[in-house]
Amino acid sequence: MLRLVILAVAALVTSAATTAATPARGNNALALAQSARETLAPTGTLRVAFLGTNPVQGRVDPATGAVTGPAADLVKELAMRISVAYRLLPAADPRAVIELLRSGAADFGFLAFDATRATEVDFAGPYARMLSSFVVAQTSSLRTSADVDREGITVGVVKGVSQQFFLSGHLTKARIQLFAVLPSPEEIEKLFASGAVTAFGMNRQRALDLQSEARSLRALPDSFFDIDQEFVVPKGAAARRDLLAMFAQDVRDSGFVQSSLNQAHLEDSTSVVR
Repeated sequence: MLRLVILAVAALVTSAATTAATPARGNNALALAQSARETLAPTGTLRVAFLGTNPVQGRVDPATGAVTGPAADLVKELAMRISVAYRLLPAADPRAVIELLRSGAADFGFLAFDATRATEVDFAGPYARMLSSFVVAQTSSLRTSADVDREGITVGVVKGVSQQFFLSGHLTKARIQLFAVLPSPEEIEKLFASGAVTAFGMNRQRALDLQSEARSLRALPDSFFDIDQEFVVPKGAAARRDLLAMFAQDVRDSGFVQSSLNQAHLEDSTSVVR
C-alpha cells in the first residue's frame, strides 16, 4: 500500500490533460495522494527542520531569510508532488532539529546519521554523503588528515556535531578542544594565531567556505570522515519514514539530488549516495 501511495504522489505532478484523459486512474491517484498528504503533512503544510548553518543542507540569506540548497529543493519538490504548502524551519544545531520533531513542530527534518540520534528519531534514508576536512593555518606543516593525530596537536571541533563524535572516538594522541558553536572566521583566525588550536575539524563545505573567507587558513585536501545526510522523522512515525525513504531513493536515482548539489556548488564536498 505504501508503495502505491508514493507512486500516486509522483502521479500528482502529471498534467491536467493526462488526468482528464484517464479519469478513473486520476481519481484513484488523487485518493491515494490524499493519504500521503495526511501522513506527511497532517496540518496541511509540510513543516521541515534543517540545520540553518550547514551549507550541505541549506543556506539562509541573512537579509531576506530565503533558503537555498538541497533541503529547500527537496522540500519544494515533495510539496509539489503532494500538492501542499511548505515551511522550512532553520535550526541552530542537531539538538534543535530533534526537539522540533519531538515537539510536533516539524513533520520531518534533515540530520547526519548517528547511532545515538537514532534512539530519539528515526532515519528515513539518505540524500547525500557529506565529507569532512580539517582547516589549518597556511603555514602549518600538516598536509593530510593522517598528519593530525600527533602529540602536541590541538584539534578544535563543535560539540554535538558528527565530526565531534568521530574525532572523539578516533583521535588517540591529539587533544580535542570543544566549542559550543562554530566561531566566526575572524575568531578562528585568532585561535590559530594564538596557538589555541592547530587544526579545526568540520564538514568539508564549511572548510572550503572558511578557506575562501580567511586567507591565513587552508582546508586539507582530503576527508577524514564521510557521513550520510538523511531525512529524519519523529520516533515511531513508521508510515512517514517509509514514504520519505521511497522519495529519497527516487530523487537520488532520477538525478534530482545531483542537480541540486551542482546548483549549490557542493560538488567538492558532497556526493550522491548510490
